[in-house]
Amino acid sequence: MAGTRIQLCGRLVARVDGERVEHALPGRQGRLLFAFLVLERGRAVDREALVTALWGAEPPAATDSALSALLSRLRRVAPIEGRHEPRLVLGPGAFVDVEAATEALHRAEGALARGDWPGTWGPARVTQHVASRQFLPGESVPWVVERRERLELALLRALELVGSASLRIGGSELSTAERAARRLLERAPLRESGTRLAMEVLDARGNRAEALLVYDALRVRLHDELGVPPSAETQALHRRLLG
Repeated sequence: MAGTRIQLCGRLVARVDGERVEHALPGRQGRLLFAFLVLERGRAVDREALVTALWGAEPPAATDSALSALLSRLRRVAPIEGRHEPRLVLGPGAFVDVEAATEALHRAEGALARGDWPGTWGPARVTQHVASRQFLPGESVPWVVERRERLELALLRALELVGSASLRIGGSELSTAERAARRLLERAPLRESGTRLAMEVLDARGNRAEALLVYDALRVRLHDELGVPPSAETQALHRRLLG
């Protein structure tokens, strides 16, 4: 459908066929059900899976009637087909932010493999922008937590790609690479890619001594928390900077 855009990360926004419908979704469980059907669009979902998505291991006593009532109210604002196995139909032109983030990350990885740094930078920034916002904030049902964790991993990989591409593009993009390195270090201090990126950026700016200090900080952190040394790749970069 033309003009269909769904945002599930950050504030929920749902424009279906050009009309904003998020405020008409039937309460918290209506929003959860809508989001679940969005992610599962393209295939019919059995009612048992919907019950688990909404109530987990503690469904209400009248589960079937509660689900039927919720689906009935949701059909008024969203294009849902089927009764026993409902399916949300958004059409091939629909934009869903979570899907866009995943697809963009694939494109960025492909561009990286070709050594296309601008082609890596653009799609990776799309993933970074989407995944930086929390998926369905305030919700803690298992499938939401699992999706949130997957998006966090996508964000970390996007930051690595943005940082690497920006470093190789150079010029004013060194600032972008530095911000990516800083965010990697903040979100995943034991993920060595952030340290390597920070070291390379500092070296590119002529701050080799500071780059070596960043390495030392990682070495101490890994020793204190895990009892292991930096990886061979990180040690090789350290030796190169020393040499």
